[in-house]
Amino acid sequence: MSAPTPSSDVRQFQVGYDDDGIRLDRWFKRHLPETSFTTVAKWARTGQLRVDGARATPGDRIAAGQTLRVPPAEPAPAETARPAKQRTPLTDDERAFAREMVIHRDPQAFVLNKPPGLATQGGTKTTAHVDGLLDGLVDDEEGRPKLVHRLDKDTSGALLVARTARSAAFFAKAFSGRTARKVYWALVVGVPSIDDGTIDLPIGKQPGTGGEKMHVDEENGSPARSRYRVIERAGNRAAWVELQPFTGRTHQLRVHMAAIGHPIVGDGKYGGPAAFLTGGISRKMHLHARRIRVDHPDGGRIDVTAELPTHIAESLASLGFDQAAGDALELPEEKGPPPKSVLKQRAKAHAKSVRKERKGERRSRGGDKPPRR
Repeated sequence: MSAPTPSSDVRQFQVGYDDDGIRLDRWFKRHLPETSFTTVAKWARTGQLRVDGARATPGDRIAAGQTLRVPPAEPAPAETARPAKQRTPLTDDERAFAREMVIHRDPQAFVLNKPPGLATQGGTKTTAHVDGLLDGLVDDEEGRPKLVHRLDKDTSGALLVARTARSAAFFAKAFSGRTARKVYWALVVGVPSIDDGTIDLPIGKQPGTGGEKMHVDEENGSPARSRYRVIERAGNRAAWVELQPFTGRTHQLRVHMAAIGHPIVGDGKYGGPAAFLTGGISRKMHLHARRIRVDHPDGGRIDVTAELPTHIAESLASLGFDQAAGDALELPEEKGPPPKSVLKQRAKAHAKSVRKERKGERRSRGGDKPPRR
């Protein structure tokens, strides 16, 4: 949006690229939020609101390059005027931290690798959050980046942030339409009996928790569907799984894995005391948004992988898991034969798994021998 032309009466604005195709009333919400819809409608009704010289209505679609003729602002009554909410300026360390999270950038988007323990948005008693750090990613020539989806506070990994209003609308549609794909890695307690399965259980707010906790609700819950695949297993003690949410319910993956008897390690909220492993395994949440893939508003795709936080990487190593085995898996809709490098990784991971199972069987047979007399 360009600045209005100097005038004590009428104001003129040029429609920017990011506003191409939006409704006129939406333009006012973005750029002149202090102007009420009632005022915009009155200006349209009296012929004072014009687009390229023609009378306009709040529902008209506007195009980049058009000129809007807007009457002078109407003074708000003193009793309804509210001071604009000011954000606390970021410190140099906070700005540096915000930029350190960036693992992908282009003119339309950032992808951040969110650390565990950092909330995505603020709330009651939550002052440190990703949204509050986005000022650290603002360049002089562009607006403030916008969140288009969220991760739980204790979940780490890939988080997409839009850099323009146009890309924010595009990405929001991708997430609501489920064309954006997210792949999570998790360490779970025990080993699912089926290696590759779909969990289709409705989820709703658990009564008595103030909406802070979800549960499986067959009668009143919202539809929720997740897919899991076992990547590797540590005997019967734990499994490293790949998770894909096909719907976007609050705490969906955590609720679903707990519901089938395999809570995510470190998730005491849904797994209780059984969600924690002994033997030096961290008590932090072991859920990580490993990969995000989404169409790009300018064509092509964003496809980014986020490195594991230290505690998850150490837990996988402690249990003898090889990260290459997880990266060798394809998204279900991907077609065509995998490259030779991927086939080699799979063969290596499979051989390692077979050796583990055989070793366990030998130990089991040795333990079943009858005592000597």
